[in-house]
Amino acid sequence: MIGIVDYNAGNITSVERALKSLGADFILSKKPEDLRDCDRLIFPGVGDAAYAMVQLKETGFDHFLKEAVAAGKPLLGICLGSQIIFEHSEEGNTACLGLIKGKIKHFESLDKEIVSKGFKIPHMGWNNLERSNGSSPLLEGVPENADFYFVHSYVICPEDTSVIKAAADYGVKVPAVIQSGNIFACQFHPEKSGEAGLKILKNFGGLKC
Repeated sequence: MIGIVDYNAGNITSVERALKSLGADFILSKKPEDLRDCDRLIFPGVGDAAYAMVQLKETGFDHFLKEAVAAGKPLLGICLGSQIIFEHSEEGNTACLGLIKGKIKHFESLDKEIVSKGFKIPHMGWNNLERSNGSSPLLEGVPENADFYFVHSYVICPEDTSVIKAAADYGVKVPAVIQSGNIFACQFHPEKSGEAGLKILKNFGGLKC
């Protein structure tokens, strides 16, 4: 059973629709206690990191997610959820969950001239991936040239770069698939990325950790 974490900052409807199309068993809830018996969790998100962290603390999902990861449950962060699993975000100078060591930086912190080079921020649209560090079970069966849908202004910068299993090129290297133990993350939106994205969600549903 997959649990979808609803903390008032998520791209919930599209995730629900994608899981329904796959015939997956899932529960959506704003209450951590409703998701305790789920064997894996999806942690979506769009919007502002500071607002999201406030919502996580108010709902108790901050402690719940840390406990779930410590217990070995697979966790999939999507978009904002892929970022705030790290330690700190430049967006609002926000202390995040700290499940993986690293920071989240604005594109212009990585390259001050990125806009003058013709790259629009936010990075919005379709982009393909280059796999690295052995890739990830999330990408098993996904075509090498598949495109995925991105919408973001901030970039994942892990302390340990070996957790980067695939990256996109958008003026700078954009870590797009992260795996650290039982923690998985996609900077893009798999639920909005057609058949390739659905395959990623299906792979996550079948993971054994």
